[in-house]
Amino acid sequence: MDEHAGTGPGAITSDGCAVEFYALLPSFGEPEIVHAAVPAGASVLELGCGTGRILRPLAALGHPVTGVDDSEDMLARSPDLPTACSPIQSLRLDRRFDVVLLASTMINAGPVTRQGFLATVRHHLRDDGIAVFQQNPPEWFETFTGAEPVRDDPGGIRRIIRSARWEPPRMHVEIEYQVGASVWTHAWTSYQISDEELAGNLAGANLRRGDWLTDDHAWFTARPA
Repeated sequence: MDEHAGTGPGAITSDGCAVEFYALLPSFGEPEIVHAAVPAGASVLELGCGTGRILRPLAALGHPVTGVDDSEDMLARSPDLPTACSPIQSLRLDRRFDVVLLASTMINAGPVTRQGFLATVRHHLRDDGIAVFQQNPPEWFETFTGAEPVRDDPGGIRRIIRSARWEPPRMHVEIEYQVGASVWTHAWTSYQISDEELAGNLAGANLRRGDWLTDDHAWFTARPA
């Protein structure tokens, strides 16, 4: 079972994400990674778009975009973008897209949830389209417990690792985020996916892995099989 919890000021989504915190997050190069991997002007569907942190820059780069999230509070932060409120697994729009994006390491959800995510990706992807994914690569799980417990990120965000418990293939994580006087926490479980398991998961959704987009294998593409 996937485990999520969150605390702090403002709305907290069902998966523990703090809406006010995510509205403060800058992009960390994600839009540029996606833009470089897909054709110019390609239509983009982002699953789990949150406040539009990645989707809005993609629109500015010339992509017609659509965002999906199951949180009305998240989507309310993107009134300028076309969006739909729905769980990813049950989403079935009446159109397909050149690009379907699943970022924020959501593919590292538990196996059943992951299969639902991938089925939705394939359902909305054109037969000549490109799916783009962000994952926690297998090596991340072996190094995270030894990561610096306190890190200062852009945007005046301080990240504190409250706990990190490795129970293969699951990493249970609780992070505290500080921005000024505001404090949020987010706890979740991330599942390690080997390259072999990833290939099998993609094949189960009628997808095949394409290119690695970053040297650390955190970003990759897939195409219809």
